[in-house]
Amino acid sequence: MQDEYAIEVAHLSKSFHGKPAVTDVSLKVRRGDIFGFLGPNGSGKTTTIRMLCGLMTPDSGTGTCLGYNILSDSRMIKRLVGYVPQAFSLYQDLTTKENLDFIARIYDERDYVVRVNRLMAELGLDVYQHILAGRLSGGWKQRLSLAAALIHDPQLLLLDEPTAGVDPKARREFWDYISYLTTKGITSLVSTHYMDEAERCNQLAYIVYGELMAEGTVDDIIQKVGLMTWAASGQGLVKLAQAMRSLPGVLQVVVWGNEIRICGLDAALLKQAMARFKEVSWHPAKTSLEEVFISLVSERTAGSSV
Repeated sequence: MQDEYAIEVAHLSKSFHGKPAVTDVSLKVRRGDIFGFLGPNGSGKTTTIRMLCGLMTPDSGTGTCLGYNILSDSRMIKRLVGYVPQAFSLYQDLTTKENLDFIARIYDERDYVVRVNRLMAELGLDVYQHILAGRLSGGWKQRLSLAAALIHDPQLLLLDEPTAGVDPKARREFWDYISYLTTKGITSLVSTHYMDEAERCNQLAYIVYGELMAEGTVDDIIQKVGLMTWAASGQGLVKLAQAMRSLPGVLQVVVWGNEIRICGLDAALLKQAMARFKEVSWHPAKTSLEEVFISLVSERTAGSSV
């Protein structure tokens, strides 16, 4: 019987040239889950993902990935991992099929022709099999990268902002396939800046400047942070937003179409702020993942400046 968790790590830390990149991160990732990593650029998401899978050695900490020790069994782990980078890294001057054939031969896959043809059919790449990879659109290049990552039948996928710059339809189709892979028991670690993609993950981790700020399901994280949101519609919302930004207890103010939304952690201060603007009618609103994300980044940034 397989362990419940594909990854279990404790107290991982990593520094580069004396500057901390990741500090004391502990996580568990269930097999077959899509585990999402959120955080600003340079926050340590990619470094964390690489350490989780034994692809980068931490300065301190312990853990296992797919049953192997991340410190001593990295060679065994690498064979079981597929990687989809943000930037297209396959050969631009080879065709779609030639790229996949080449990758399959590197992994010494038996019956690779059958496997390549099946993956191309599943991902719709068969119609582009004789097209040079460099001539594919961004969405199709990412499908090709995903097919290459799956050639050796990995148990774990690493996806580093895989749909950056891809149109909404291609993004949805890409994620539909990632969701399909979970039915085959494949675990995915995904870094993303898109909130709609984050909401498709089974679990999320917010990493801000190397620190794990929150972890759990979307609902868990929203509840743990405790951010309260109110909304109102009416006229003159831009001026209203400017006036509210300086009030005590108002942590976020955004004009969204014909609506204004405010967020804060202190219910009493928020009500005092709203009471000053009787020209609009306020009502409670559901806090979004994006508002939580901005709150966590602001909290960490404020803490580091003290």
